[in-house]
Amino acid sequence: MPFRSPVSDFQFLLDNVVDFAAVAATEKFAEATDDTVTAILTEAAKLSDEVVAPLNRSGDLDPAKLENGVVRTSKGFREGYQAIAEGGWVGISGDPEYGGMGLPFTLAASVNDMLSGACLALGLNPLLTQGQIEALETHASDQLKDTYLPRLTSGEWTGTMNLTEPQAGSDVGGLTSKATRNDDGTYAVTGQKIFISWGDHDVAANVCHLVLARLPDGKPGTKGISLFMVPKFIPDENGEAGKANDLRVVSLEHKMGLHGSPTCVMSFEGATGWLVGEEHNGMACMFTMMNNARLQVGVQGVGIAEAAYQHALTYALDRKQGRTPIENGRGTIVDFADVRRMLLQMRSETYAARAIALACSVAIDMSHATGDKEWEARAAFLTPIAKSYGTDTGIKVSELGVQVHGGMGFVEETGAAQYSRDVRVTSIYEGTNGIQAMDLVARKMMDGGDMAFRLLDEIESFNETIRESHGDLAGPVWDAAETLREATEWLLEQDLQTRFAGAVPYQSAFARVLGAYYHLKSAHAEGEPGPRTALARFYIERLLPDHEANLAAARAGAEGLYAFGIEELSA
Repeated sequence: MPFRSPVSDFQFLLDNVVDFAAVAATEKFAEATDDTVTAILTEAAKLSDEVVAPLNRSGDLDPAKLENGVVRTSKGFREGYQAIAEGGWVGISGDPEYGGMGLPFTLAASVNDMLSGACLALGLNPLLTQGQIEALETHASDQLKDTYLPRLTSGEWTGTMNLTEPQAGSDVGGLTSKATRNDDGTYAVTGQKIFISWGDHDVAANVCHLVLARLPDGKPGTKGISLFMVPKFIPDENGEAGKANDLRVVSLEHKMGLHGSPTCVMSFEGATGWLVGEEHNGMACMFTMMNNARLQVGVQGVGIAEAAYQHALTYALDRKQGRTPIENGRGTIVDFADVRRMLLQMRSETYAARAIALACSVAIDMSHATGDKEWEARAAFLTPIAKSYGTDTGIKVSELGVQVHGGMGFVEETGAAQYSRDVRVTSIYEGTNGIQAMDLVARKMMDGGDMAFRLLDEIESFNETIRESHGDLAGPVWDAAETLREATEWLLEQDLQTRFAGAVPYQSAFARVLGAYYHLKSAHAEGEPGPRTALARFYIERLLPDHEANLAAARAGAEGLYAFGIEELSA
């Protein structure tokens, strides 16, 4: 299935919308010059389009298999992964001390967007390793860093995260995996984990598992959990993959999509592990990887949305059906108003979601480069929105892609359905979008809504400056921001149960307003009205009004959710 990485959109957003120049101006990221950025985007696009994209369909039709205890990946995946690793893309934002490029996370997110659109099943592998690299850089001992980071950064080894257990899904504190102290300073880890993406494979020499488990003196709940590095093969005295550890793949999950990505049930049977961070502080360490992964999962949704849009557009440009309704039209279904509506929604939603993800990435880079708590708070606030809106957009756009294909979209041979099947899990893993919304209205509002109001101030201030040139677009965005401000003030006065009842629609409304803001900035940066202005107009006139309905739902409270009792639900 052909794919073309949208390099021009990345370049435009970085140059004109999300203020990447501020990142490049810092001492930490001084090497992220214009020429470097252009080279990174161009080469990553070439890899994605020419090497990775051709594997997407074969990965779906030829799933990973478990044979005699060994996971065999889809045809071509080993070569595709090696191309990613040899190009240095796994370590793009890693510490140069361990072989990384040391480039901004924003560029890593841009590359992962492309890889996800090309082949999400394969692109998921380096994304997980990047999250593990950040966790080890932040929390591991020097010995663990020296052993693992060079090999993870080069792509010689890959990384996973092991949280979920059969009896403890999102309630990580309910895990039963145990760890005991060995005499030599290592730990024996025992337990079973499920839904472990790329938990085993044949594309790299070792698989390094970050595993949450509880020591005998660990308290109940999340505060008593520790984090351990448990490799598939124990490093020898030279740091190379040595003897097999006491762990195994029990089975592979049979999924509705992402068939090329081996999702494993893992069993650790007294496996040798090394402590990451301090005992009983594992969740804090794992959150570093989880937060990285949450934004990157949002990026996955954007990548799939891009691919689904391109696939639908190609079909609409070619499919002849009925008499064209416009003079001098193309003579295919792209001329029909409803098809044009769907395509414009797909494109405008994808652009908005990509802008939000990149804006969040810039905030992460600025927080790392400056240590400024303001940037850290901004990144934290935007992360659940970027994750949820990015994945919701991937799901929505891929469904519209099936619709554009009509009956042919329901036929697997066209490939449209694969995008919908592959992206569906993204709103579930790394914290469901409902959990993201609850985090947004609770933990991220512990500042009294300060960051929310700062973002709204920014939107309104920008709108004021361009009212003369773009008043017909700036006015509705300013009004929407003010409506969102009022809803935020109301939300802050409510108890947590009421907040949680309206969390998802509130989060959706915030994403809508941010999306309109970034579209407006794009229209302004374009200068003379052109395609970006036309796209902004579509989004602001036809999609932004959704925020009003979402805020009405957010204000409805919790009582109505429980007025319909269990007996009525079961009737």
